[in-house]
Formats: sequence, structure tokens, C-alpha cells
Amino acid sequence: MKFLLVLLLSLGIPFVAASQTLDVRNSSGLRMSVDTDDRNPALIIVVPVGTKGIRSLKILFPEHVTVRAHGQSEPEHLYIFRPGTEGYSPEWKKTDNALEYARDFGQIHFVARAMLKDDGIVFHYEFTNHSGIDYDMVTAITDPRFHAVFYDPRLQRTYVHHQDGFALLASETPARLTIPLEKWFPARYLASYTASVPKERIQHRDDGITYYYKSRPVDVPMIATLSEDRTWVAASFARDPGDVWSNPELTCQHVDPDVPLPHSGHAAYEVKILIFNGSLEDAFRKVLAQRNNLQ
Repeated sequence: MKFLLVLLLSLGIPFVAASQTLDVRNSSGLRMSVDTDDRNPALIIVVPVGTKGIRSLKILFPEHVTVRAHGQSEPEHLYIFRPGTEGYSPEWKKTDNALEYARDFGQIHFVARAMLKDDGIVFHYEFTNHSGIDYDMVTAITDPRFHAVFYDPRLQRTYVHHQDGFALLASETPARLTIPLEKWFPARYLASYTASVPKERIQHRDDGITYYYKSRPVDVPMIATLSEDRTWVAASFARDPGDVWSNPELTCQHVDPDVPLPHSGHAAYEVKILIFNGSLEDAFRKVLAQRNNLQ
């Protein structure tokens, strides 16, 4: 055992990753494990529905960590996910139904924890600021990439909720259903929650991406996608994000809040992704019941 530990450490492989299986499962058959194809932190989720071999989806955990110091107009990326076998690899820890790791970005200590529940996953982020800098904003972006049974490139099964009920996120852009995908991509489709709906609701920006904004705000900060057979639902929600949105090319769901992080201070927040066998209405009831319990 001692020889094995020395060998693993010499190869840069955390012993914890070799001494226990870094995966957890819930009562409905959902499996969450550490992504082994990338060194940067990501999770693989396998759903018990669809054709075997294409049931998995990847969640970047997170896609990036970003701050904006007080008095500054531009944010600063402390971390951006890079695919592949180069770069930072966390030392993962498994506790009961959770997978987590911690790291430092200079004087900001960061903890990321994913907790598997009976109906989905809660992503918990903590930030401790040991510096003398006040940050007006810090955020870690949870990035689920639904290249499986929830894949929805034309946003035909991706919904948001307004005061009068559910509607397709992209309902105001019917042309998306017929134009070639190479013209539809790259795109981002957003619906406002606490943020204002911009006057210019279709924006062609310098990054080459077209941004579409729904004309009506949502009344609940959730975005939901039905599986191909419409028997399962994946729905992301948080307490108070500015907007909810998707990149249809990845069918990602974003409900990412940001929080202030004062000097010598601490901040935390949570995002949940429901993944379960049920309907949009079932997901809506769960969001109403659980949202206020999130940090």
C-alpha cells in the first residue's frame, strides 16, 4: 500500500481518487461521478432513460469563477474551465451523497460541493475572502451540457414559466425551427427575472454570438427541458438570478446568481438541477416548494 501511495503521488494522482469510487447514486437510478476525461473539475450524470450509451451528460463544476472588485466596471475571471488532461486537477472528497473539492484563487478560498438528492443535484458554492479587497460580485457558473436525452438544439422542449403558465423559452423566434443550424448557432436565449428586459431584444455582438431576449420576464427563476420522450424533466433553479438562459447548441441551462464578497468576508449560494421522471407541472411544484430552502 505504501508503494502504491508513493507511485500515485509521483504521477500526480490524488490518492483519494484511487482509494474510493467517486460516484453516488440516488433512489431513482440517477448516477453522479467525477469526469475522468478532463483534469479540470466536471461531473458526469447518467440518467436511467434513453438508449444505453448515450444517457450521460456533463456538468462543468464550474465553467468559470468570476469577480468584480468594488469601483471596477470589468469583471475578472479567476478560473475558466479547460477541457483535456492538462491543468489543475482537484483533490475530490466523497461524503455520503456528495462530491466536493476546495481550492484557492489567491486570497479567495473556494469550496464546491455537489449533493445528489432523490430528485436532482444541489450545487453549493462557498467563497471566503482573506484579502482586503471588497468584491461587489462573485459567481461560479454551473454549466450542464445536455448532449443526451435532454438535447434540444432548436429549443422545442425547453420552457420557462410566466404568470399565465409555461411557454417555450424561444417561442418568440419561430424561424429557429426551419433555418439551418449553422445560421441558428451560435446563439444565447435569455428570459429576465430580476434583470430588466433590454430594449434591443436581438443583439448581434462582437463575439459573433446572437443574443435573443424574451419580451416577457419569468415569474419563477427556472428553466426546464423535457426528455425526447417527454417522460423526464431537467429543470434548473436558484433563489434570485438576474435571468435564466440557454445556449441551444449545448442545451445548457443557466440560473446563476452572483453575490457580494466583502473583504475578510464569506459568501455562499446554491443552484439546483432537478432531474426526475415527471412533468413540467411536477417540476414547477418542486421549485415552489424548494427554492426558498436554497442558500
